[in-house]
Amino acid sequence: MPGQRTARSGTDAPDDDPRPEQPERKPGGRAANRSAGGGRGAAVSTGRRRPKPKKKAGKKKALVWTGGVMAFLLVGVGTTGYFVYEHFNGKITSVSSDGAGTGGFSKDRAINILVIGTDKRTGAGNEGYGDKESVGHADTSILFHVSKDRTNATALSIPRDLVSTVPDCPTAQDDGSTKDIPGTANARFNTSLGQFDRTPSCTMRTVEELTGVKADHFMVADFNAVKTLSTAVEGVEICLDKDIDDEKSHLKLAKGKHTLEGEEALSFLRTRYSVGFGSDLSRIELQQQFLGSLMRKLKSNDTLTSPTKMWSLAEAATGALTVDDKIADINELRKLGMELASVDPKNITFTTVPVLDNPQDKATVILDESKAPQVFSMIREDVSFTAVKKQEKAAAKAEAAAKLKGEMADPADVRVDVYNGGAPSGSAQNALDWLQNEEGVLKSANKSNAPQDVKKTQLVYAPNQADQARRLADLMGLSASVMKPTTTDAGEMDPMVLTLGPDFTEGGTPLAAPEKAPADIQQVQADKAVCAK
Repeated sequence: MPGQRTARSGTDAPDDDPRPEQPERKPGGRAANRSAGGGRGAAVSTGRRRPKPKKKAGKKKALVWTGGVMAFLLVGVGTTGYFVYEHFNGKITSVSSDGAGTGGFSKDRAINILVIGTDKRTGAGNEGYGDKESVGHADTSILFHVSKDRTNATALSIPRDLVSTVPDCPTAQDDGSTKDIPGTANARFNTSLGQFDRTPSCTMRTVEELTGVKADHFMVADFNAVKTLSTAVEGVEICLDKDIDDEKSHLKLAKGKHTLEGEEALSFLRTRYSVGFGSDLSRIELQQQFLGSLMRKLKSNDTLTSPTKMWSLAEAATGALTVDDKIADINELRKLGMELASVDPKNITFTTVPVLDNPQDKATVILDESKAPQVFSMIREDVSFTAVKKQEKAAAKAEAAAKLKGEMADPADVRVDVYNGGAPSGSAQNALDWLQNEEGVLKSANKSNAPQDVKKTQLVYAPNQADQARRLADLMGLSASVMKPTTTDAGEMDPMVLTLGPDFTEGGTPLAAPEKAPADIQQVQADKAVCAK
């Protein structure tokens, strides 16, 4: 039986072993053998742009600001402001989002940014880390979720060796055409980028397939990004509980506190064999420690009040990271930065997808099905991992709670029509079978596809059906927010309407997110300075 990830994880495949797979067809997918295009990967090119440019599917570079960096860059007016804008906008680099994701963040909802670390060895000195010809795979990826009310955030690390499904990926080519790159089942997550000419948009689709969370934007960082950004902030403080001498990452540090930048910072983030169990999961904890410290540094007065540091950081960032074409503009990045800047580090939680050792392959891991779905659900439903008090009105809370309180009808008296409004194919019948055979809701019917899709499962009921609605909510784990009462009573034989959305997986799986994270998962708040063991 698979167990929790343990010391034997130190035998994982080396960093430069992506374990390439041949494309494997999924049911209903596109043809597997399309002509291969030129090696695109995350290759980029730059070019000057005019103010308020029309976005193109070209390639530009930039960084998501966690402080007031972009605000500083654009406070200038007149000629000075114009040249500052031109200077940094001309350095931005992006790749096409290929229709993946939401198409852009919004002020009135939660924000999800996928930060993709790639093991591409471009740049002076980076070939020393092995496989200098690597096309760049998804080595370290973090899904960064910022709550709708901007009071808290969750940074979910995705292990590169996690067995995943890489879906079919429509991908724009340099000649303007679109190439359909076929998906691969049971693939290592890191092959969602680079392998078979997959681009960052394919990694974004893979994360959505895995978590059910549709990201707004992606950002890609290679080895040089770590070196230039850590240098721009004049070093990031880390802490060690023991001496480290790792010949593979070239890191040699004594126990205690250190301020790292440049090559030494990169070595720290690449270290794995000298910490924890020597696995990629141990390295993820190091990376979370480093990023938490970097966030604290960016939010410190020492950084935010220094024009020199702010300028250096912007110079480094716009030349280091790659963004999708939907935010390939300084103004868009500034707006995004302002949305993210208010979150207090004490309410930013770093955590990792819960996994188990893969009994079929000791070099990979598989989802911990008892915990991972709960973590994904909390992010989808915007539930904080910290004890932060959400900025909600008391009246709205009371109204929502009232929907779930009161008498419940007997399951045999519940009348409901089930529609599929964006759930996986066959979900309406799956739900019906479970309701009738397992829960005794015999007055239920499969009505096939809904007139229109819904963003998540919802239940519409009349005031005189409230007791039936509460029973169905109790059986299915529905939250009060998805229960939609009408204003007039229904007839005695009229059914409620249950429309299944993308959040529905199978009958018996609760749809409401848990109020707190599963016990014993790895997590740490960004304001905590944790020493590497």
